[in-house]
Amino acid sequence: VQLQASGGGSVQAGDPLRLSCAASGHNVSSYALGWFRQPPGKEREFVGDIRWSGDGTIYAHSVKGRFTISSDNAKNTVYLQMNSLKPEDTAVYYCAARWALRAAVVSEWWEYDYWGQGTLVTVSS
Repeated sequence: VQLQASGGGSVQAGDPLRLSCAASGHNVSSYALGWFRQPPGKEREFVGDIRWSGDGTIYAHSVKGRFTISSDNAKNTVYLQMNSLKPEDTAVYYCAARWALRAAVVSEWWEYDYWGQGTLVTVSS
């Protein structure tokens, strides 16, 4: 599975931004997609996770209510809609894929088998 994240950029606090993650390759529908981020000088952290069926979407507490993950199955693309952005949301954002049929702790990065290249989001105050 190959993942291509895009949509990062520089915005002001309070602005929205939408990231995209295009998935390609064999058996994409058998994978769930997750979003992680790595703030400058910090460790990678979980943002959210979604199945292609759309059910069971999970969010980190820090983004719940502000971020929404959705999928377009026809395009094999997952989106991360980020609203009310804060300076602390500044990070490189990654999308990742995990085998959906395997029981997993979805908030842990090691559960994911494939990773995109990351896209930088900078939020200024």
